[in-house]
Amino acid sequence: MSSLTIEQDLRPNAVILVEGESDRAAVEAVAARLGRELSVDGVAVVATGGVTNFSHFLRLWGGEGSDLRIAGLYDLAEEHVVARALKEQGRETDRNSLESMGFFVCVADLEDELIRATGADNVLSLIEREGESGSWRLFRGQPAQRSRDLESQLHRFMGTKSGRKVRLAGLMAGTLEPSRIPPPLRRALDYALSVR
Repeated sequence: MSSLTIEQDLRPNAVILVEGESDRAAVEAVAARLGRELSVDGVAVVATGGVTNFSHFLRLWGGEGSDLRIAGLYDLAEEHVVARALKEQGRETDRNSLESMGFFVCVADLEDELIRATGADNVLSLIEREGESGSWRLFRGQPAQRSRDLESQLHRFMGTKSGRKVRLAGLMAGTLEPSRIPPPLRRALDYALSVR
């Protein structure tokens, strides 16, 4: 679990909860692409170490009387976990109410959203620019990968080497035109930034 605590001198106005470091890299890269500096805007992006840890951070920062605005990104398959964490805070939830409370769903996960938004050919260009073409060719040649579609292969490739997912997620997010930013990511940022 993340050991992050909100320091007294930081006092953000809003927090965006994400599952992992690659999600944080993507959120921060998109914000920078939009010309926003989240720390100046009073927004902290917190990698929780998994969606099951959302409840911990909601208890920590979202209790009664808290004026901290909390948003989050989660995967569709884990919606019930987010709903349960919010119910523990006394909030009734369904898909619409999750969004109204600042929690936005990614169809598979944020990496999947980024691959689709960036386009497979552009992701391949990033892989080449990062000097990973050889690794990519070896990966694609594996029997288990041959029957998978290109986007699924790219998604799996991102997680096969330590640090690759974080690096590629940030690079993909940083290249997106504003109109191509995945809707859940854009909505989470807009929700958190609306406190300014």
